[in-house]
Amino acid sequence: MKILNCREKPIEIHGLPFFEEAGFNRLPERVRDKAKCAATMSPYSVGTRICFRTNSPTVYLKFKVKPMNFTPGMSMIAGQSLHVLFGPRNNPLYAGAWTPRDLNTTEMGAPYPFAKKTEHEDVTVYLPRNAIVEDLEVGIDDGYWIDSPTPYDYKPILYYGSSITAGGSCCVPFNAYNAVISHHLNVDYYNFGFSGSCMGEIAIADLIAELDLSIFVFDYDHNAPNADFLQKTHEPFFLRVREKCPNLPIVMISKPDCFGVHADDDIRREIIKATYQNAINRGDKNVYFIDGSTLFGKDDRYACTSDSLHPNDFGHRRMASVIEPVIEKILKNNK
Repeated sequence: MKILNCREKPIEIHGLPFFEEAGFNRLPERVRDKAKCAATMSPYSVGTRICFRTNSPTVYLKFKVKPMNFTPGMSMIAGQSLHVLFGPRNNPLYAGAWTPRDLNTTEMGAPYPFAKKTEHEDVTVYLPRNAIVEDLEVGIDDGYWIDSPTPYDYKPILYYGSSITAGGSCCVPFNAYNAVISHHLNVDYYNFGFSGSCMGEIAIADLIAELDLSIFVFDYDHNAPNADFLQKTHEPFFLRVREKCPNLPIVMISKPDCFGVHADDDIRREIIKATYQNAINRGDKNVYFIDGSTLFGKDDRYACTSDSLHPNDFGHRRMASVIEPVIEKILKNNK
């Protein structure tokens, strides 16, 4: 068997823009003191994919994680497992998951390899959403090839938001709305969903502005503790990114909420619409607004959530069905 560390070429790591500087942490150390809220969740490699192509009939994986915590409402297989896909991104085969035996397991080599066709095809490994990964190794059978993965068609989209952005209660990480869009449109992405900790910190805006992106999407409304906080942070965050990235398409989404029963929902929505409208009034032609209350349709909204807060897989699919056309139009217009 041939063993490669995930850091070795031709394997590629997608979803971690600062990997050379910060490893599996989504935020480099130089900004963690300035963005202490986000830094509490940045060690979790949400949306990270290990990608390569191989004709090996079996693929072996071994990964190291730190001891894990129980996550209420989210199963082990959802949050603490590696998930493996074979084949083209727009229609892959789900090969399965590797789940640690318990929350204290910190190193795991699969009890069995993943079997695939003996043809050259893409392998996409999604890292656990709720585990802190320290390392990962890939093994293929002797006498077979491993190559770079199929390239994405577009530069990454960065999504900045709450636990909903992070994939919340999805049963697998590739069912998060941003992952669904990535697969459908073959666009790379960074998931900056910082569960309960996305507070519109200016240090994060500065960090985002360092990156070469196709689109920036932000919807941290859910984590803003109240409307006043959102009012004080939303437009300054947008303006900071816009100052440094004058031509970057920016999509603003108000709070994704399956029920919309909170007293300040309308106020919050108007705050975000005001940021958008102010930009339009200044002549900004690269801003877009999506009303979060429209993301779950009119019928069967109750079926879109597992806990009255986080969208489930069905809810994320509905989110993708609204957001994806906006993303697709922007990508095609800027290609």
